[in-house]
Parts: sequence; C-alpha cells; structure tokens
Amino acid sequence: MTQSTRRASISRHTSETRISVSLDLDGQGELKADTGVPFFEHMLDQIARHGMIDLTIDADGDRHIDDHHTVEDTGITLGQAFAEALGDKRGIHRYGHAYVPLDEALSRVVIDFSGRPGLFMNAEFTRATIGAFETQLVSEFFQGFASHARATVHIDNLKGDNAHHQVETIFKAFGRALRMAVSPDERMAGRIASTKGSL
Repeated sequence: MTQSTRRASISRHTSETRISVSLDLDGQGELKADTGVPFFEHMLDQIARHGMIDLTIDADGDRHIDDHHTVEDTGITLGQAFAEALGDKRGIHRYGHAYVPLDEALSRVVIDFSGRPGLFMNAEFTRATIGAFETQLVSEFFQGFASHARATVHIDNLKGDNAHHQVETIFKAFGRALRMAVSPDERMAGRIASTKGSL
C-alpha cells in the first residue's frame, strides 16, 4: 500500500437514504459535508480535523421522519470507505487510541482494524438532545462504522456534565485514534500487523 492509493469513494443508496463518501487517509483534515444535520456535520469535522483525513460527505435522507437513517447510514458508508482505502491493511499501525478532554468532559477511544467488527461503548449523556440532535444517534453512527470498517471500537466517556462536550470529546478522540491506527508504520512496511498474516 502506498500513500497515493489510500483513497476511496463509496455511494450507498437505499429507499431511506442516498449517501456518498469520499476520503483521503493522507489528507489535510478538510471536511466538505452536506447532511442536513448541522450538529452532526460539526462532529464529522472533528473526525476529519483530528484524523488528518480529507472527507467529502453528501447525505440525503428521510429527515422528514427523523435524523436516524441519515446518521446511521453515513456511519455505514464511512466504514465501507475506510475498508476500501485500507485494502489488506499492509504496513499500517492497526491499533490507535486517544484520550481527549474538553473542559469538564473526558473521553477515551481505542480502535483495532482487526477484521472483527464490534462496538463497545459506555457513555451516559446528560441530555437526550443537543439542539435537535438526539444523543442516542452517536452510538448508531459508530455501530455502522465499526460493522462496515470491520474494526473493533471501544468508546468510553469517562466524565462530563455538558452533553455537547461529552459528544465532542468522543468524536475528537475517535479522529485521533483513527489517525494513529491508519498511519503507515515504517518498521512494518510491506507486512501485516498480525501473526495470522491477514486482518
């Protein structure tokens, strides 16, 4: 895998949503997003900025019902794009972790691009909504990502009183952990970080 190939474009169209995601794992941390869900776009910007990943996301969902399908299907499509961009995962660190504070809030995210999908999330948000955004959609987004990126993702909000801060620390830590996990490891060049020989 060379840096020039660490890009992907994925489209996912269902009766509920039409999602397109393009990414460059070796980008400058730039986001172009049109989802119709402003707070969600603010969180996607954290992933791009802290992950140093260029992301373009267009999502047209059944928001006349609610934001659930738009957020969930964006997570699914983003996960598919990561899986394609990483290929056989040769030469990457594979594991990533980060602790991120924001004032009183603190979150930890640990990622393993193991090929074994799973989300293990512990977060009790202090509010059910942030503006019009339902905080329960946070886990739906990450479940979609983990399942389709075929990654093990552990997310813990360790403390926090402000729900906005809680969610933002999770997304920032996720971006930082992604950056570590997908970054090329010079000492692993040409090899896969597994004794099994595949991920």
